[in-house]
Amino acid sequence: MAHGTNAMLVGMRRREPVSVPRAPWYRTRGSWPLAAVAGLYTLAQLVLVRPGMGLGWDETVYVSQVGTQAPAAFFSAPRAWGVPLLVWPVASWSTSTELLRVYLALLSGLGLYLALRVWRGMFPTRVLAVAGALFATLWVSLFYGPQAMPNHWVAFGALATVGSFLRARADRLDRAALWGVAAGGAVMAWMRPTDAVWVTLPLLVLAAATRLWRPGLALAAGLAAGAAQWVIDAHLSYGGLAQRLHDASEVQGGLGWHFAVDDQMRGLMGRALCRPCTGALPSPVITAWWFVLPLLAAVGLAVAVRARRTGPTLLLLACAGTAALPYLFMIGYAAPRFLLPAYLLLAIPVADALFHLVGKPDGRWRPVAAALVAIGLMGHLAVQYAVLDRTVDRTTADRRDWARTAADLHRLGVRPPCLLTGHEAIPVAHYTGCSAANTSGNNANNTPAGIRRTAERIPTAALSRPGVAPPGYARGWQTHESADLDLHLAPVPRDNGPA
Repeated sequence: MAHGTNAMLVGMRRREPVSVPRAPWYRTRGSWPLAAVAGLYTLAQLVLVRPGMGLGWDETVYVSQVGTQAPAAFFSAPRAWGVPLLVWPVASWSTSTELLRVYLALLSGLGLYLALRVWRGMFPTRVLAVAGALFATLWVSLFYGPQAMPNHWVAFGALATVGSFLRARADRLDRAALWGVAAGGAVMAWMRPTDAVWVTLPLLVLAAATRLWRPGLALAAGLAAGAAQWVIDAHLSYGGLAQRLHDASEVQGGLGWHFAVDDQMRGLMGRALCRPCTGALPSPVITAWWFVLPLLAAVGLAVAVRARRTGPTLLLLACAGTAALPYLFMIGYAAPRFLLPAYLLLAIPVADALFHLVGKPDGRWRPVAAALVAIGLMGHLAVQYAVLDRTVDRTTADRRDWARTAADLHRLGVRPPCLLTGHEAIPVAHYTGCSAANTSGNNANNTPAGIRRTAERIPTAALSRPGVAPPGYARGWQTHESADLDLHLAPVPRDNGPA
């Protein structure tokens, strides 16, 4: 690690030449391959990830903050307001999940396009286009592209920030690059402040070590602007920044040394959240690409050394490493989406390596190598599609169960204003139009006494797994079965009978 850092610093101090186009990066000429990849990425999301797939647990939390379908759900310490503000233009006036999915698919395609365009001139356009395609065809990238989740946007912000940082280093008069550094940092911090710090750690160290004050200050300003609301809210609602960080750590199971590499491997089979992460590891056919990825990235670094662009590639690898570090070694569970920033940062060196493997310096192809790479990529795409299709089917079915439970609750007289508590209360409450309350766990925001008092005023129900006894405060409440849940309904309030 230290050797890699020293090599990066030496390369930067020498002002290793970085090829930058004469025209500004924001000129559109010659960027059609990147636009094509981004457009196909959006189209693939709309075709392969059903726009009608209901909102997931985390999505209901984010959307409810600005939406009209249900009261705002409890907002735990790790969450930030980036996603609610991102979906506000649609969620503030429409409850259509289809419209929200189309909107987010279009935005994610645009985000990928803009993030790749920052790198024009530092790598051949064909390399950038293939890098975008590699990222866009990962099942996790397709699955989460049209969802109201933050990790995609951290990834786009990360790639744009690193590229803008290198541009600002190469040309001190490039004001657009400085704005790009600040904007990328702000987007990341806006979405997930702690992730933004991890991603940009190599940039901040490099700026201080090589006295790149202008890019460093631009990055610091962007991070501060994006995280300002989160920090202010920490002091207003959590007892200070240190307390909020502590609470966020507790929600994530306590940050510290946790070997989660095998957990992330289990997530590769399509488990959106692996917590607790148990069971057998997936087939090597599913995980093979995950092990090939770092090997190709290493080849990409070797290619960059020969092409005299070590600095950009090494910086991409360093930021990918720090982005992945907490999710591989510091939390005790896994979600595939956590590694999206690392995947996008690695995509450019990997694409560079692939072109080196299939082509000679004089432009001629290596037929055997090209055939093997093509076969490998086709197999990779087949695996990604199979996992995506299975994940979409399973997720859609789960969310339909929530919708059926909401319909059953409406039929039983639980209509807004109302309160749900217990197992899966947060997502079901959003579908029902109710408030959600929990008395324990990461989303605790009420007490048994408070729930009993509320039940005297408005329709209230406690949810539990089938056959599991309801909470103590709900004993004696009438029980009904629905989908995969038991519904325990409080006595009807005198002033608010069934509709």
